Amino acid sequence: MKRSIERHLNILEFTLASLSRRLMKNLSLLTIYLLVVFMLASLLFFVTALKREAATILEDAPDMVVQRLMAGRQDLVPDSYVAGIASIRGVTAVRSRLWGYYFDGLTGANYTVIAEENPAAEPESASVGAGVARSRNLAVGDLLPLISYDKSPVMLEIKSIFPASSDLIAADLIVVSPDEFRRLFNFPAGQATDLAITVGNPKELPTIASKIVTLFPDSRPILKSEIQRTYKSVFDWRGGVTLVVLTSSLLSFIIFAWDKATGLSAEERKEIGILKSIGWETSDVLLLKFWEGMAVSLTAFLLGTVFAYIHVFFLSAPLFAQALKGWSVIYPDFKLIPVVNAYQLSILFFLTVVPYTTATVIPCWRAATIEPDAAMRY
Repeated sequence: MKRSIERHLNILEFTLASLSRRLMKNLSLLTIYLLVVFMLASLLFFVTALKREAATILEDAPDMVVQRLMAGRQDLVPDSYVAGIASIRGVTAVRSRLWGYYFDGLTGANYTVIAEENPAAEPESASVGAGVARSRNLAVGDLLPLISYDKSPVMLEIKSIFPASSDLIAADLIVVSPDEFRRLFNFPAGQATDLAITVGNPKELPTIASKIVTLFPDSRPILKSEIQRTYKSVFDWRGGVTLVVLTSSLLSFIIFAWDKATGLSAEERKEIGILKSIGWETSDVLLLKFWEGMAVSLTAFLLGTVFAYIHVFFLSAPLFAQALKGWSVIYPDFKLIPVVNAYQLSILFFLTVVPYTTATVIPCWRAATIEPDAAMRY
């Protein structure tokens, strides 16, 4: 056992000396390798973290949302639907929701406007997100001037500004009373944008959805699980599009690994021949090249993963933010919660380290099995 450990340590020492003799070549190789790992790890970390953020937010979503369709398009829902749906066994609550989008011609931004019943709220008041406050230079107590759909002015006094920590869901948000919402959008009375349904037993959701469609044929129930699946698919699709952009660098890495697998340089073949002539076994040479490949690949893997972690979770991934989070005039500024697990690292390891290490050992095995004098003649 002791002799085996000493053998590995001696070979590892020779490996480090061999790498230092070709320092510039190995540094350039390490830089390219590190960039490939960095890009792949950043994409993997960012997409996973975004999906977790979306899943966390959607945990508070209603069990079911019911919309009304007219000619295949979403239409307003009459309040009369509330009593009919509430009468279905298993439904514990039905809430009418008022929400919509307001285009601000002054800033070119779209605001999300929702109505909330708040008895303590004063008339003509609003709570806004930090993004809205920044775009309009607003502070608590200022007036937010808007133009209603019937071209009359609506002046809303800012009662509160949501903290910056809620930017992911509230950056472009304006919360007003139902009366102010109806005045702003000239919204008809007795109508709602959609209905939020709460169900006692989640297993009954498909059954209740079918009963709602039977009772109101023009309705469209959307389950919470369907919303979660849609968001997951969106981020997977955006991650795939970004991966296509990175295909050129991935192909370059594959070509590079293949080039390593198809042959060694004359200097490397000569070195193997010398080692064989002074008594090194084929297994020793393979172990040497294995450690060389592992030294380069593990260094690139570790540094690339650390840099990707800093890039995504400390710098908010500026290289991928526009592509994966979307684009908006009011852009949410938020810090992602780190999500790194063994599954992600295993995928990254087998995509980067294993191919390169294998590509390093295979040509060395070919060179190590020929006679020393033949290897030195290359």
